[in-house]
Amino acid sequence: MPRIMRKIIEIDEELCDGCGKCVPSCAEGAIQIINGKARLIAEKYCDGLGACLGTCPKGAIKIVEREAEAFDEKAVEEFLKHKEKPDLACGCPGEMLKNLEPSGNFFTEKESVPSALSHWPIQIKLIPPEAPFLKDASLLVAADCVGFSYPAFHRDFLPGKVLMIGCPKFDDVDHYVARFAEIFRKNEIKDLTLAIMEVPCCRGLTMIIKKARELAGIKEPFNVIVVSLDGKIISEERWT
Repeated sequence: MPRIMRKIIEIDEELCDGCGKCVPSCAEGAIQIINGKARLIAEKYCDGLGACLGTCPKGAIKIVEREAEAFDEKAVEEFLKHKEKPDLACGCPGEMLKNLEPSGNFFTEKESVPSALSHWPIQIKLIPPEAPFLKDASLLVAADCVGFSYPAFHRDFLPGKVLMIGCPKFDDVDHYVARFAEIFRKNEIKDLTLAIMEVPCCRGLTMIIKKARELAGIKEPFNVIVVSLDGKIISEERWT
């Protein structure tokens, strides 16, 4: 592949903390988290447009002009097709196999656990923006895995909330952005809480909500709760 002078991203490994916020913003899949750092995996996958720049909270990504492989759109298409298949060698923490130790046997006796779910459906792509339960709602947007990982999900997260669930890794990101933007335009949402897992790919849901709110002209902050793989809340953040 010939090398030419062109614009391409550069990642400062000293500044990068491996949060993974840049990964879902790259439509070409040119950035992956490897050994705890964001890395450009191949020059030919980077178009140099810098869609990832604004997502890095550490300012670790910038556009430089240097000699590099030419951007190869066909190679990107083939790479993305391959990415759709499971590949644990990519280094993504969300795909790595891991044994977890249950912290206890909570169900030694049969007992009735009440549900706090107030509506149906709950999948993002199945809820129309005109759904009546969205009017004046306190909205809880949760990554699919949160409800299975956090044992007291119904008790701690769900009461009084309208729930929408989805996965930014496997679902259509552009569809999510458009759907939420329309929801925010058509409904007076009282407040918004986002519940995600600690894996980097889950951060894509945060950026989806942020972009959708920007499109809808909403500037109010929203809450982000991050849950660990072993089912504990590890951080609560405020995003604008």
